[in-house]
Amino acid sequence: MSPSSVPPCVILNEPQLAENIGAVARVMANFGLSDLRLVRPRDGWPQERAWPSASGADWPLDNAKVFDTLEAAIADLKLVFATTARPRETRLPVLTPREAAAQLSADVALGRAVGLLFGGERAGLETDDIALCQGIVSIPIDARFRSLNLAQAVSITAYEWKMTVDDRPWVKFEQNVEDPADQSSLLGLYGQLEDELEKAGFYHPPEKKPSMVRNLRAPLARARLTEQEVRTFRGVVTALSRGRGRVLAKLAAKGVKDEPET
Repeated sequence: MSPSSVPPCVILNEPQLAENIGAVARVMANFGLSDLRLVRPRDGWPQERAWPSASGADWPLDNAKVFDTLEAAIADLKLVFATTARPRETRLPVLTPREAAAQLSADVALGRAVGLLFGGERAGLETDDIALCQGIVSIPIDARFRSLNLAQAVSITAYEWKMTVDDRPWVKFEQNVEDPADQSSLLGLYGQLEDELEKAGFYHPPEKKPSMVRNLRAPLARARLTEQEVRTFRGVVTALSRGRGRVLAKLAAKGVKDEPET
């Protein structure tokens, strides 16, 4: 994306609650959007209650533009997508947020002004509003409860937009920089740990020892420990066993026997 590219604007058509406008501004700031356009906000603009809801994301609110008509709000845009769960009668392409973000990104890369349109909290977008757009963004949500609040809808679409901006390969977590330890080293760790647990009376009842050993080994095997990590763990086991030995020595000096509980 070129340095001169401008991110999509967010158009709220007839928003009702100042708190919701503030929440939208907060989401916009989270995902690198700043151009907020308000069409006939119910209680006028500015509304003081919006700023606390923005939690410090003041700049979309400070620079918000107010329009009397939706047509005026989108007049300078080359591409507008209407976000709605109800496509209604309008014959327009219906896109997921991810598909829409990809198309918006392609247009922005060409220097085109684009926007995302959202309806008011009570009724959403009317058919005539949607007809002014080039496509519909429909968020795939469960049919049992299709209601999203305004900030949630903006958040999902803005997130997908941000992912196109941060277009880079996913970084896979490297479990280890060094090579994993040899199996012989792991077996040495297993043996030492299991011997010390045997001395401590850990395997109880005795018939469960095989399954308990398997349960101990499995997470250590999944971790793919390096040779250094194996040495560290063996050092930990040694330190614990020595500490237990000192305790036993003190008990023996006092004539107290250390026996596993039954």
